[in-house]
Amino acid sequence: MPANKPPVSVLGLGMMGSALAAAFLKAGHPVTVWNRSAAKTGPLVAQGALPAETAAEAVTESPLVVLCLLTNDNVEKLFATFPDAVAGKTLVNLTNGTPAQARDLAAWAAKHGAHYIDGGIMAVPQMIAGPHAYVLYSGDEQAYETHRPTLAALGGTKWTGTDPGLAALHDLALLTGMYGMVLGVMQAFALVRTENIPATEFSELLVPWISAMLGGAPEWAEAIDSGGHLTDVSSIAVNHAAFPNFLAAFRDQGVRTDLFEPFQAILDRAMAEGYEADGLSRIADLLRVRG
Repeated sequence: MPANKPPVSVLGLGMMGSALAAAFLKAGHPVTVWNRSAAKTGPLVAQGALPAETAAEAVTESPLVVLCLLTNDNVEKLFATFPDAVAGKTLVNLTNGTPAQARDLAAWAAKHGAHYIDGGIMAVPQMIAGPHAYVLYSGDEQAYETHRPTLAALGGTKWTGTDPGLAALHDLALLTGMYGMVLGVMQAFALVRTENIPATEFSELLVPWISAMLGGAPEWAEAIDSGGHLTDVSSIAVNHAAFPNFLAAFRDQGVRTDLFEPFQAILDRAMAEGYEADGLSRIADLLRVRG
């Protein structure tokens, strides 16, 4: 390995963790790997990684420790096994979790003399190190700047702020948009399949339609930030009048209404509170829990 490349330890070798470790190796970094099931280290050892028998051993081998486990509960349990090994280390947690969990883990790291960076991976394993992969980071900014050249081996780096919870917040918000799209697409496929219309055929209409509608997101964002929700495109009143047709058609065609009934309730509330002339951007405000 090139002597000028700083070493990295990767803890957790599922599909994503293995992809991260492989990317560091490909970029020329000495990489130590650990996984609860030691057999998963084999393919990476074949690529030049050094296996560690324990997580604590892996931590001691590198100034930068990247964790990618299934949940942050697992991260917390793992941290408890090596509290004396993390002083002076930078812990980069790329495990999916919540902002509150990230803040708790950052507090634990600070208590034990470690630098903590939380992250959200915006890619699937096959995209890692490719042109469209990027990772959101938040927490210890100085540690981030120090190790950013190393972290760049995974893809683009996007700093979200010194609050450790901000990367998780951005991650979950982006995934929320994705899951909302997926749910709508699956409902649409379920509906057309009731008349034996091939999903592949319908997707040729669906994909460009969704892409065109998503083009309105910047205007919605401006309305949400400014509080100016009035629209000449499609008002709450228009959508409220049309939406019962969706639920009726779903029932008539034998498709479940579970996913869309909550939206009807939001439209009902918007009308009741006097927002009939506003655009759908108003919904973002109505979704917030009021104290």
